Amino acid sequence: MKKSDLPQKTCAVCGRPFTWRKKWKDVWDEVRYCSERCRNDRGKTMKAKPGASQS
Repeated sequence: MKKSDLPQKTCAVCGRPFTWRKKWKDVWDEVRYCSERCRNDRGKTMKAKPGASQS
């Protein structure tokens, strides 16, 4: 199977596309992040919205 034929998803944090990996074969439906860094940063994107007024 070619890499171009593998399923793809878009990362919920950075928005970049990422492809299926063998280590995700049993949990592919649950995978939402392309990397550990994005998984760790998942809460930071909601808190720091530019232009939001903070009081």
